[in-house]
Amino acid sequence: MSAKPISAKLEKLQENLKTHLGARLSTLTRALGEISIEVSAADYAATLLLLRDTPELGFAELIDLCGVDYSAYGENWPGKRYAVVLHLLSIAHNWRVRVRVFAEDNAFPVVASATPVWNSANWYEREAFDLFGIIFEGHEDLRRLLTDYGFVGHPFRKDFPVSGHVEMRYDPEAGRVVYQPVTIEPRENTPRIRREPTYGGKSNEGSVA
Repeated sequence: MSAKPISAKLEKLQENLKTHLGARLSTLTRALGEISIEVSAADYAATLLLLRDTPELGFAELIDLCGVDYSAYGENWPGKRYAVVLHLLSIAHNWRVRVRVFAEDNAFPVVASATPVWNSANWYEREAFDLFGIIFEGHEDLRRLLTDYGFVGHPFRKDFPVSGHVEMRYDPEAGRVVYQPVTIEPRENTPRIRREPTYGGKSNEGSVA
């Protein structure tokens, strides 16, 4: 397929998004043959309905949904910390769009649930809640999906310690597995690199960098 039809399709999608979403679009970017849009948390739920129900857009299928923690993104990230990113597919038009929404509150990140629009968002949102601590308002069964019920914290947050907060052990007196504060001392692991004796054209026998 030539690049011209693809370019024309993206132009049409871009035009339709601007026409039907209008002021709800915070940003619209086109790069690497893809279109990404960003909307505010206040406009998020209404935008999802428009993306699905507007015939000229026709995004009937949710492909993916994930959380993102931008706290260590780039040098000095000036924006909000937590975002939710969706990838949508229109089977009728054979085009895709990426949607991003930032939670307004870094301390208690909340966005609307996409489950009333696409039921397939259910487990995706539970995963994002489990790993990032993002609350999806309107989700009917928001609970952990991958970690245990006694798990403390959200392991995909950038400030989550490698050793975690709690550990499990079998308590013979209680006759069951119990949780306790983690006993592993925090440490930084620096990899040791052993070079071959002839590395760099000279003898490095016994050297450790």
